[in-house]
Amino acid sequence: MTAVVTCADVGQLVAAIGALVVRGAPLLGVAGAYGVALAALRGEDVAEAAGRLAAARPTAVNLGWGVRRALQAYRDAAPGEGAAAALAQARTIAAEDAAASAAMAAHGLRLVPPGARILTHCNTGSLVSAGEGTAFAVILAAHRSGRLARLWIDETRPLLQGARLTAWEAGRAGIPHALLADGAAGSLMASGQVDLVLTGADRIAADGSVANKVGTYGLAVLARQHAVPFVIVAPVSTVDFATPDGACIPVEHRPSDEVAAVNGYQVAPEGTPAYNPAFDVTPPSLISALVTEHGVIEPVTAGNLRSLSVEAGRLAGPQPGSYVER
Repeated sequence: MTAVVTCADVGQLVAAIGALVVRGAPLLGVAGAYGVALAALRGEDVAEAAGRLAAARPTAVNLGWGVRRALQAYRDAAPGEGAAAALAQARTIAAEDAAASAAMAAHGLRLVPPGARILTHCNTGSLVSAGEGTAFAVILAAHRSGRLARLWIDETRPLLQGARLTAWEAGRAGIPHALLADGAAGSLMASGQVDLVLTGADRIAADGSVANKVGTYGLAVLARQHAVPFVIVAPVSTVDFATPDGACIPVEHRPSDEVAAVNGYQVAPEGTPAYNPAFDVTPPSLISALVTEHGVIEPVTAGNLRSLSVEAGRLAGPQPGSYVER
């Protein structure tokens, strides 16, 4: 069952982002930019609206990046043209994201061996992108080229994005797949049934550390133990050179009831406290390669990351002095 949610003002969009109705790093950048344009078109205080949008999810760096680009377009426009300029910038960001998705799929495909059995975590397809996604775009390319034998999908506790979203996208694309409990990934790798792990990213620090949906770090440790390549797929806009390393990435913590209940059904005793970080951080030493729209970084080091970004013509992500508060 699918539904379309319409956000008529910035308050509704901020609420949708906070509730994960709108989620995924690339799409958050697009949504943030459209939110600035929406505020401008409605005659709201654009700077104030931009601040609320950027603060809606503290870990996902693309959100603030998209907000800033649209806000700058608004400020640089001629009198009376700000709303149109912000809207045009939002559309540009969406088009760039779609192009980046296609490029990441092409670059990442060369890392997929014939007959690959790929394990993925969370949701990285068209539901998080203006294109076909990040890691899921590579999975689709592998399927279309005949290289994919099976997709293993972590259920992705506590909010089940893998079970609810990735399984739906895989089924729609005709990809042979199976869902597994997150805790089953280790034994699956031990049995030799995983050839590659592919995930996305919500923020990449300057040293190559990656913040992604909680559970990603555990998969990276398991992959290293079982000699399975662990690959991150993300656009350069997800790199934040203002964050020097993984320890400096702000990790969002969410309500206890997301862990204590499943789809509104209470599974733990009422009042049970829970540890519920939305993300964890994987160090670059555990990452085999980073696929971006501009190429593949391997090994993942601060120098390689910066070199690729410079070659791409920009240092992506929030820069020092940004109005976005950490």
